[in-house]
Amino acid sequence: MKHSTALPYPPRFVRQHGGVLTRLLTLLVMLAALAAAVGWWWVSQPLALNAPTVEFSVEAGSSPRAVARGWSEAGVQTSPELLYQWFRWSGQSRQIRAGSYEIQQGASARDLLRMMVQGDESLARVKLIEGWTFQRWREELAKAEGLQSTTRDWTPQQIMAELGQPGVPAEGRFFPDTYAYAKGNTDLAVMRRAQHAMQKHLDAAWAQRNTPTPLKNADEALILASIVEKETGQDADRPLIAGVFANRLRIGMPLQTDPTVIYGLGERFDGNLRRSDLRTDTPFNTYTRRGLPPSPIAMPGKAALMAAVRPAQTKALYFVARGDGSSAFSATLDEHNRAVNQYQRTPRKNP
Repeated sequence: MKHSTALPYPPRFVRQHGGVLTRLLTLLVMLAALAAAVGWWWVSQPLALNAPTVEFSVEAGSSPRAVARGWSEAGVQTSPELLYQWFRWSGQSRQIRAGSYEIQQGASARDLLRMMVQGDESLARVKLIEGWTFQRWREELAKAEGLQSTTRDWTPQQIMAELGQPGVPAEGRFFPDTYAYAKGNTDLAVMRRAQHAMQKHLDAAWAQRNTPTPLKNADEALILASIVEKETGQDADRPLIAGVFANRLRIGMPLQTDPTVIYGLGERFDGNLRRSDLRTDTPFNTYTRRGLPPSPIAMPGKAALMAAVRPAQTKALYFVARGDGSSAFSATLDEHNRAVNQYQRTPRKNP
């Protein structure tokens, strides 16, 4: 007896339901494409912010979901879940870098992710001005925006030890410049950069020194440069002022420079330098002691460093301020006294 093999479904049934499945799959593909288009449109649109600028710091080890939530809490007015799904969908969620970031009005979700993946941090800046003391710069660092003051309670000796120069005075060891840093960075990190910059510029200047020179080493050049920096009113006078001090060092004549006396007085200086101050002996009083003081008295810039190692060839042993920022130079004491009478002791007539 023959048995017939029956189809599980009639051909007409298969054709009908196969058409439904095809249409369903087509619909799903179209919906997926539409969702992708909508998603791509969304990540390209400006994000709504609750302020003109929104800042957020991504901590090391933060998960993509935590980053998305952090931006939402910081002021990005969108669903943190949407942001998180965008991070995941992009395939770059694990490439987000730690750092301090900021976005402004008009930035999109795509811009936001690109910024974090590239590590394009928002930077603040702090200045170190030529002629500032180390204490003055520490005050500036302490109030710098977004800079962690980790050394607030440290002594200068502790700072220099941490920077790898134990026993070296902090004064003069940091190069005057503008330093950019990521918000959340530390004052010690900025100090380290300024220290390296000063050592680089000092080494370069010392390599270009005139010979012979009364200076024994680069540290003495740094000390002299700090004095030149404090004594200079006009840039053009730096080499001549350095020349005067170099001449005095050669013949063993006291430098007799007021800024060193003021530095030695410290907090006792009230803005008025008296004759009694010039006679009060301190390690920095170049009226009572010959030679260079024991350390720099300020932070010299590149021009002062170069003047210290390449002073002008001059016979001058004296100089006095003219009152307009420039100085008058003299080779003899008589000439100097006449210049002092002319520029500092003669009352000026009203125009």
